Amino acid sequence: MWLTKAIIIFSGASFLFFGISCLFSNFMVLEFKRYDLERFRVLVGILQLLGSVGLFVGLFSKNWAILASLGLGILMAFGFMVRVKIKDPFILSFPSLFYAVLNMILFVVLIRFENE
Repeated sequence: MWLTKAIIIFSGASFLFFGISCLFSNFMVLEFKRYDLERFRVLVGILQLLGSVGLFVGLFSKNWAILASLGLGILMAFGFMVRVKIKDPFILSFPSLFYAVLNMILFVVLIRFENE
């Protein structure tokens, strides 16, 4: 249980940072142009922030963590697919793959093994 909570806090803090960065960082504006997805940058930032909030609320209500981890896992899987499509090197693609896998594992653990 403590490891699950630690992963929730780690992922929640990460996506709080990523969401704010996505919304306000000039670097992310350029990255989304490079992906040819600039029209989705604000949406992605908002989804990252909502996922972060969902994970933190999920520390007290498991259903929120389940929904947030699934959403973030899917979002990051799409992020990884974008990186593969634009032929980014693996070192640049790895973070999206890592967070996709981490959040999908968290989702499965919360569904199958964690008791309320």
